[in-house]
Amino acid sequence: MFDSKKKIINNQYPAWKYLLLMLVIVLGFIYSAPNIFGEDPAIQISPVKSIQFNKTTEQSILEALKSAQITTKKVEFSAGKFLIRLHSLDDQLKAKSVLKQTLAKQAVVALNLAPATPSFLRMLGGQPLYLGLDLRGGVHFLMDVDMESAIEKSYYRYIDEIKAELRKEKIRYLGLVYEDEALLAKFRNDESLEKAKNLISIQFADYFTQETSSISKSPSIILTLKPQAISEAKKYALKQNITTLRNRIDELGVAEPVIQQQGDRRIVVQLPGVQDTAKAKEILGATATLEFRLVEEKADAVRAEKTGYTPNGSRLYHFRDGRPILLKRSIIVSGDNVTNAQSGIDSESGSPQVNVTLDGSGGRKMLAITKKNVGNRMAVVYIENSVETIKVNGEIVKKRTTSKDVINAAVIRGQFANRFQITGLDNPNEAQDLALLLRAGALAAPMEIVEERTIGPSLGADNINQGMLSIIAGFLLVLVVMAWRYKTFGMIANVALTLNLVLIVAVLSLMQATLTLPGIAGIVLTVGMAVDANVLIFERIREELRSSSVQSAINAGYEKAFVTIADANITTLLAAIVLFSFGTGPIKGFAITLSIGILTSMLTAIVGTRAVVNYLYGNKPVEKLSI
Repeated sequence: MFDSKKKIINNQYPAWKYLLLMLVIVLGFIYSAPNIFGEDPAIQISPVKSIQFNKTTEQSILEALKSAQITTKKVEFSAGKFLIRLHSLDDQLKAKSVLKQTLAKQAVVALNLAPATPSFLRMLGGQPLYLGLDLRGGVHFLMDVDMESAIEKSYYRYIDEIKAELRKEKIRYLGLVYEDEALLAKFRNDESLEKAKNLISIQFADYFTQETSSISKSPSIILTLKPQAISEAKKYALKQNITTLRNRIDELGVAEPVIQQQGDRRIVVQLPGVQDTAKAKEILGATATLEFRLVEEKADAVRAEKTGYTPNGSRLYHFRDGRPILLKRSIIVSGDNVTNAQSGIDSESGSPQVNVTLDGSGGRKMLAITKKNVGNRMAVVYIENSVETIKVNGEIVKKRTTSKDVINAAVIRGQFANRFQITGLDNPNEAQDLALLLRAGALAAPMEIVEERTIGPSLGADNINQGMLSIIAGFLLVLVVMAWRYKTFGMIANVALTLNLVLIVAVLSLMQATLTLPGIAGIVLTVGMAVDANVLIFERIREELRSSSVQSAINAGYEKAFVTIADANITTLLAAIVLFSFGTGPIKGFAITLSIGILTSMLTAIVGTRAVVNYLYGNKPVEKLSI
């Protein structure tokens, strides 16, 4: 009676489990396949601001390459740029030199590496995984943020706020200026001075310390930012610059850049795959922003330029072609107020334009100004700041330069607020560049490149070869030991291990994650962990065979080892998540591949091997296992 009720174990999977497993395997091979085809050495040709490419440009490029006896693999034209695929690195370097001479000042010629993925895989969404700076090569910059400029900018920001409060309380003042790393406020009499001191001590107590000054003949006070306010200004500048750099690089399509803080004033930027240092500098060095100012209509700009005298409240600027123009000193809004910008074409004139959207504060200011100045002109000033380290009398000093060009001065036809258009641009490419710059935002302070390294593709190739060698050596050693130790079951584990590597690469490719040397180390570690799960299962089956039937031993081996395997893998996965959350750069790369490897190894080592074992031995009269 008891034996008749004993549970019969067949070790069979339903058909849907086999189909699901086969689907995962097929998808794994499809999405890991793009990594087999490698990359083509290529030349990327981008037009400068005032140039547009056409068929004539393509013809001149091909003729120049043909005359230099350089055979092209493929020529692609997309988004106004050419991508010339070549057969070798030697052809790539030679082609760059030839095309720089041919195109001269018409274009930026940059080295590139273009994926050679077949079109049918690209149609399915298959893309090779990204390689990090240590594998693919690229450029590394260490950039120093000009914190002195950031603090100075912070002082200027408070000038308008303090003036507004003084006017609100009807406190008369003679002037409020920034000098000698502090604000100097001058007043008509001692009574106004005392009122101002009381006001500032209440409204700006968290930001300024104040002391009476005897420098000026007029009653005055010196306002100095508190250490905490200075610290906040520095943190803001660093954070804003990191955000702006990331936005610009993302907009320009540089794959998987590394942009991170180093210390309290420096930023590390790594651009994998970028081989042209000059082009990278051009991307990172765009420190420009915009200001919108009213035109001084009551004075003659030409006369002001000749005499050197400008009316009170105005300042002399120049258009790009050198024409002078007088603008009001007060800024309506700046690039900091821009929340979105898109390039387009003016429906009436057919000329390029940029559609700008301001934030709430900027919109209110623009509405108030345009309401009062319909019929007057408003100018758009393009401002670019730079800083460089030079030697003066043997001492290293920082030289700051600022260029300001008026790109447009249009008549205000009607009042508007947070949406308007910028016209007067030379061509669509300039409109696109300006829109990109506005979307990405302006740098909070100028930066200087203090360290620059170019990692060539040969170093990346050596790293890849050594990393792959470590994986292959470890992988083959595991295969041999498993086949010798566990016979048929060992071969099943080897198949699962191979599929595990395929799935890891497929998932990394789908995620478009970046593979670095630490990432390769994570894969090697995963190989050891994956085979460890099979060792636990097989040893458990061996123990169960001593006291149970073959089918019972197989079932007990997988079920009883599962808890141990799950515990070990979950704790490792938690550690990997912590590494990813708090780590940076290489540590994150290690954590990503380790996490993916843990999940795929659980699938292949437990579900995958069980499916093969069930297919070979399930529901069959087996007296002995080759284990």
